[in-house]
This record gives sequence, structure tokens and C-alpha cells, in this order.
Amino acid sequence: MSNPFFKNSGPFKISELVKLIKIEDYKYNTDIEIIDIKDLIDSGKNEITFYHSKKYKDAAIRTNASFCLTYENLKNDLPKTCNSIIVNNVLFSTSLITAKFYPSSISDEFDSTVKSIEVTKYKNNVKFGKNVLIGDNVVLSENCSIGHNSIIEKNVKIGSNCSIGSNVIIRNSLIHENVKILDNCVIGKHGFGFFPDKTNNLRYPHIGIVIIEDNCEIGCNSTIDRGSMSNTVIGKNTYLDNQIHIAHNVKIGKNSIIAGQVGIAGSTKLGENVKIGGQAGISGHLKIGNNVEIGGGSGVIKDIPDNSKVMGYPAKNFRDFLKENR
Repeated sequence: MSNPFFKNSGPFKISELVKLIKIEDYKYNTDIEIIDIKDLIDSGKNEITFYHSKKYKDAAIRTNASFCLTYENLKNDLPKTCNSIIVNNVLFSTSLITAKFYPSSISDEFDSTVKSIEVTKYKNNVKFGKNVLIGDNVVLSENCSIGHNSIIEKNVKIGSNCSIGSNVIIRNSLIHENVKILDNCVIGKHGFGFFPDKTNNLRYPHIGIVIIEDNCEIGCNSTIDRGSMSNTVIGKNTYLDNQIHIAHNVKIGKNSIIAGQVGIAGSTKLGENVKIGGQAGISGHLKIGNNVEIGGGSGVIKDIPDNSKVMGYPAKNFRDFLKENR
């Protein structure tokens, strides 16, 4: 599920899309209409996707997309039902097409629709502090509280028995029940995705959302970015300490505990029951297994299998780290 809040401007003919990414000799039926752009796993018939790394070969083999932006050396991994569109830079082309389908996803300006909670339907059934603002398309369930100077911007659903601290900003998010978001958090903003250019860096559209499942706690001054193509997900009963950054598309399994000042880069997946010590850094596009423990200050730059205990930079087996640092 991508962002249910951004409006899809499609469909577009293949001829329009290949012209946008400056492909002039594409010989397939260019009158076919494409209704959406999605990742390899979620895409279906009459939709376009992208495949840029062998790391995602398993997903590429199973994709149901009708078209795929890819490289010449990767096209044979796609099923026969998926027509390859060969480009020089897959992610750059994906960004251009995503922006065409979802033009409102580029800008991340403040929400001009917000109004004081005191003039909304929630004034009598939500406990709130001073200067609380609520945007359009916001749902606040029963027994919720919101602290001073917090802004629930448009396109947010908050479940029952949730506590939102002071000076919090939330947008493009689905928050389940019994969640605590402490002071000064920012949830659902645009992730850090762009293509460097000497004159004007090209921002990558972020059309995903943030999903925070039941019984989670998000510590003070933490930031959780919304997904780019998929969603950023915090699993049930997961606790984040203060000053943590969760980047776009990150998935964290249930019952995980993450200490302060940890940073998790984009598209990394954490299993269940993961424990991470303070100031650890985890690179992007990794898979961290179930029941993994990562020592404080570690630098994780490769996948970690289930039931592992690692520490150091680069992170290695805990026993090996101790032997080398006696």
C-alpha cells in the first residue's frame, strides 16, 4: 500500500512516459495506458515499476508489472509478461515518472489547511494543550491527548488511547492504538532522497506513508520519514529512545528496542525482537534478522542473520569483537 492521500494524476500512455525520460526509439505499443507506478512487489497489470539492483532479483522474477524501468544487464530477470524499458539511470527515470503521476508529492511545505482544534469536532472528546492545530482529513479516535503547540497536519489517522506530546508535527501517517509519541517528534515528512546536480538537485518523490502499529513509543526529538515508494513501518510494541532517525521505507519488526541516537538508513528491514544500542548506525538496503542484538556505537554495513549478536565497526560477531579488543 502506497500513500492513500496523494492524488494519482494518471493514467498516461507509454508514449508520454518514454518521452518524459527521453527515450526516442522505444518500439513497444506506445498507446497502452499505465495507471500507476509501484515497487516490484506491489505492482500489477497496466502498472510500471523499476529494477535497479541484483539485490532485488527475487522480487523482479515475481513482479506482475506490465512495464519495468531497468538496465540492459538486468532485463532477463524479469518475467515475459513484463516489458523492459532500458534507461541509463533507473532511479532518475523512476523519479521523473513518479513525479508525473504524483506531482503533489514533491513539495513538503507546511499545511495551510490547519485550524485550531477548538473549532473542530474534536474539541470536546480529545484532551489537548494550547495552540494545537488540526489539518484536513484527520481522524482522532477516543481517549487521545495532544500536548502544547503540536500540529496534526492533513492526512493523519490516530487510533484510540494515543498520547501525542508537545511540539510534535505529524503528517501522512497511520498511527494505531495505544501509541505514545513524545515531545518534539516529526513524523511523516519527506525523506532524504535526491539526485545531486551542480545547479539544482532533483528531489525524489515520496508517495509512501508512516505506519506506527499498536503499543509503540517514539522518544523525544525523533524523526520518522515517510516512504518513497513503499511505506515506513514501526511494528507492534516497539520502543524508540530519544533522538532517533528512521529513514524512508524502513521496516521494523514487532517487540524491538532501539536506544538513543541510532540512525537507520533507507529501505533497511529489521526483524522481530531486535535490540540496538545507542549511537549505532545501520546502512541502507540491509536485512537485519530476528532476535538480533547490535552493540552501542556499532556500524552495520551488511546483512545480519537471525539470532546474531554483533558489535564494532564494521559490526562483527560479539565474541570476535571482544577477542580483538582485549
